Order: sequence, then structure tokens, then C-alpha cells
Amino acid sequence: MFRDRPVRSRLVRAPVLREHAIENLRFIRETMERSASFTAVPGWGGAAMGITALAAAIVASRQPTAARWLVTWLIEAAVAIGIGAWTLSRKARAARVPVLSGSGRRFTLCLCPPLLAGALLTVVLYRAGLFSILPGLWLLMYGAAVATGGAFSVKIVPVTGLCLMGTGALALLAPPAWGDWFMGAGFGGLQIIWGIIIARRYGG
Repeated sequence: MFRDRPVRSRLVRAPVLREHAIENLRFIRETMERSASFTAVPGWGGAAMGITALAAAIVASRQPTAARWLVTWLIEAAVAIGIGAWTLSRKARAARVPVLSGSGRRFTLCLCPPLLAGALLTVVLYRAGLFSILPGLWLLMYGAAVATGGAFSVKIVPVTGLCLMGTGALALLAPPAWGDWFMGAGFGGLQIIWGIIIARRYGG
């Protein structure tokens, strides 16, 4: 009679362990599905960044000096970074995945090097007084950042990056007076379009 107790105990624990294992597998599967659907790109944030860029292009085009023009775009860059970080955090919370999850971490790591290179070149060109090159440079570097980071996201993201790079190439070849219009088209128009598409198709 007493020898049966361990056997019965194991028989009682078996369904409990199986139930626990099933719950763990379900949790892992749901987490992986959320991570796979998380694009690491905030769609509404991208659209908002595009709107502020259009406003910045209008304001910058009316500045009397190159220094004030540069300050206008630097302020816009700071605003855009703030919008992007905040909306990315909100999207990650809504998807119930960490901000620096697999896709988020890869996107950030690929995004940063071209942006840092662009910032360094901006300082060099500012010292040389070559302001007219900056619009094309910024579009090229930002486009490269989006294209490389977008390799780990949905297809529209790297495509948008390539379009931004093309806009930057045109800006470098066009008359300097057209720089703000190209930045309005790239940082503004393109970002609004792909931001809305991402927001509607990929969860905000």
C-alpha cells in the first residue's frame, strides 16, 4: 500500500507538468508572433516627423543667413529624434515587446552609424562654409540609415531609404537654391507616405 504512493504522486504530477509545459509553449509562441509583427518603425511617428520636416523646409527657406538656416534644420532634427523615440516606445508597448527587442535592436544598430557619419560630415562642411552640400548629404546619409535598418523590417522601409538616397543624389546635382525643396520632399513627403502605410498595415 505504501509503495504505491510515489507512483500515484508521479501520476498526479504528470498532467500538471504537461499543462505547465503547454502554457509555456503558448507564451513563447505568442511572444515570437508579436516580435515578428513588430516592425521597429513607428508609422504615425514617421508621418509626424514628415509634417514637422515640411514646416522646417518652409521656415528654413526664409532664413536670411546660412547659420540661421542650419539652426532651423538642427532644431528639426532634434524634434524628429524626440518624436521617433517616443512613438517607437509606444508602439513597442502596444505590441508588448521590449523596445530593443530583436528587430528593434537590429534597426537601431544599423540606423546609427550612417547618422553619426552624417553628423561628423556636417561639422566638417560647416567649418568649410559648404552649406549648399548639406541637403544632399543629409538625405543620402539618412536614406542609407533607413535602407540598412530597414533590411530587418518590412519591405517598404528599405525601399523608402533608397528613395531618400535618390532624392539626396538629385539634391547634390541640382542648384543649391533647391535644397530646401528636396529636403521637404524627402524628409517630409516621403516620410508622410511611408509612415501612413506602415501605420495602417503594421500596427501603428
